[in-house]
Amino acid sequence: MNWNETYGPGSQPDSEAISRYVGCPYWNELITYLELTYGAAGRTEYSRCSGKPGWNVKYRKGSRGICTLYPDEGYFTCLVSIGSKAADKAEPALLACTPYVRELYAQAPPYNGGRWLMIEVTDPAILEDVKTLIAVRMDTKKK
Repeated sequence: MNWNETYGPGSQPDSEAISRYVGCPYWNELITYLELTYGAAGRTEYSRCSGKPGWNVKYRKGSRGICTLYPDEGYFTCLVSIGSKAADKAEPALLACTPYVRELYAQAPPYNGGRWLMIEVTDPAILEDVKTLIAVRMDTKKK
């Protein structure tokens, strides 16, 4: 199924349709983690962004973004932004992450002092990396 053709801008999928399309347990596990840990509810939005067009699910706690999830068939991509204030905590935490996530971080060009990581969640170790980076991101308080 071509996701963007089935669910175009005028045809918003519900959470069950997204979960069926993704078809991997890590999707629901991360959603449950975000809801229980941060009290965050996802908001499904349509993006025309050239990098990942189509429907995605954004998680926020208050006005602060946590992450954005992009459905793919059999897996999903999680965008986690590590800002300049979180970098000092993220770099030691990355030592325990998979080589894949460490390489993504190393290769991500700095943007306004931070890095935007588009992490393809395809196995449980990468899912744990995502949770670690989200925890680092959310622990850094804005001043």
